[in-house]
Amino acid sequence: MKSFVQRLLPHPVLSLGILLMWMLLQSSLKPATLAMGALLGLLVPFVMIALQVEKPRIRSPLKLLRLFGVVLVDMLRSNFAVAKVILSNQRRARVSGFVELQLRMRNRHGLALLALILSSIPGTLWVQYDEATGKLLMHVLDLIDEDDWSWIVHHRYEAPLMEIFE
Repeated sequence: MKSFVQRLLPHPVLSLGILLMWMLLQSSLKPATLAMGALLGLLVPFVMIALQVEKPRIRSPLKLLRLFGVVLVDMLRSNFAVAKVILSNQRRARVSGFVELQLRMRNRHGLALLALILSSIPGTLWVQYDEATGKLLMHVLDLIDEDDWSWIVHHRYEAPLMEIFE
């Protein structure tokens, strides 16, 4: 038998994440903004129940926090790098391109988070994933070395995600 709190908050981490994301997107701490974020945080998880989405099993919450820090630093670095590429008058020919990577991770939640990470970092985009082969196609704005991107994705993102979810 589920308690009242479990029925009210079936996915508490999702509810908190929605509230925080809403506050960040609105750039406001006004009570009305907080109330709307809380309402969304309460209602959206029920959609997840209707869709019968399995709850993620997070094996290492501390590694998830560490990964969040890594991604935050990478996002800041990438913002500056993309701004430099766009604003500079360098004569070096910028080459954007696609990188194909063989992923080992198969966990749906880990893959979804990896897609979010790659699409959130300026200059990179998750394009396609073939579930049968585990191949990821990503686009990079300023592609200098494919091996660098392979190392970044596998060591900085995929390995921690596998430890967190698998």
